[in-house]
Amino acid sequence: MLSEEAAAAAQHAAEPKFLEPEAETVQNWTALAAHLAKNGFRFDPDEDRPRQFAGGFGNLNYLIRVDDKPMVLRRPPMGDIPPGANDMKREHRILSRLWRAFPLAPMSVHYSPDKEILGNHFLVMEYRVGLSIGGTWPDFLSGRDDFGAALGAMLADTLADFHKITPAEVDLAEFGRPDGFLERAVVGWRKRMVLSCDDAPPKIGVEVADWLETNKVPDGLPTLLHNDFKLDNVLLDPKNLDPVAVLDWDQGTCGDPLFDLATLLSYWVEPDDPQAMHDLEQMPSAGNGFPTRSEIVTRYAARSGRDVSNFLFHRVLAMFKLGVIFMQIYAQYRRGTSQDERFKRFGELVDGLMEFAHEVSRGRAG
Repeated sequence: MLSEEAAAAAQHAAEPKFLEPEAETVQNWTALAAHLAKNGFRFDPDEDRPRQFAGGFGNLNYLIRVDDKPMVLRRPPMGDIPPGANDMKREHRILSRLWRAFPLAPMSVHYSPDKEILGNHFLVMEYRVGLSIGGTWPDFLSGRDDFGAALGAMLADTLADFHKITPAEVDLAEFGRPDGFLERAVVGWRKRMVLSCDDAPPKIGVEVADWLETNKVPDGLPTLLHNDFKLDNVLLDPKNLDPVAVLDWDQGTCGDPLFDLATLLSYWVEPDDPQAMHDLEQMPSAGNGFPTRSEIVTRYAARSGRDVSNFLFHRVLAMFKLGVIFMQIYAQYRRGTSQDERFKRFGELVDGLMEFAHEVSRGRAG
């Protein structure tokens, strides 16, 4: 249990954080209101001004009021988008169905492919309030290693339980292309690396991609995948830190579930990891009572009953993917399609992540 003071701090931390108006990426709210009205929704931006959520490096998210209920507008970032990234259509397909069997999934209520409205496709989804813990352990949990241990276990268990859902029971039997999932992932992320580096990828990245192509493993029995499951994509009840929502489903698909586990562990920092992993600032797992990556694999395997003997391949693939994602974000800054100064340092970060992926592939890191 949290102390009264810690509980109050947790409640305050759960309140939404917004950008200042001058820092927002303004949307054509008038066009959105007209579009939603045609589809049976009431949205008046003059009555309740939309506000852009702070944080995140990908999609743009806004708190809007639709039919007198708080909702979230999600759309891709401005500028050119890499193929397959920021897929609102995919996310809507998942979230308009998944809530039936997985209550932690918010419900998406509307999707529009019409890029004339906001400049790209978008969706409108249910808004849930909760505490998000990013790369820094909150001060109000200082010294509470029991909560770190509990959160680590929760992540492993939630992922394993999500993977038990059969696609057919949520009308997603035809979703994704699970056959050949891992091989396509290797090819696809290699292509994205080349595109984001203007056809001049780093040597270390090429070596990791070569290792993946040489050490392919067969796909495991497919399940639904989140594809970006990590601590800050899980909203927590500030009273007890139980999960209340899992967010960011735009990369969701169907495929080998061990890739979901490997994606989670690509963000999971340990004390002896190289500086680039600490600089990610994605999860406060290098201490604070969090289990090790190895312990998470063991817990997931026990709860899911899945064979993890080939997990090294998934681990390297996920680390490679993470490096390429930050390459793509840095490319936005380098090409001038984003002026976000946070992206400036990602050039050096990418080098460190690829070097760590290389170390993992050689068995010299966990």
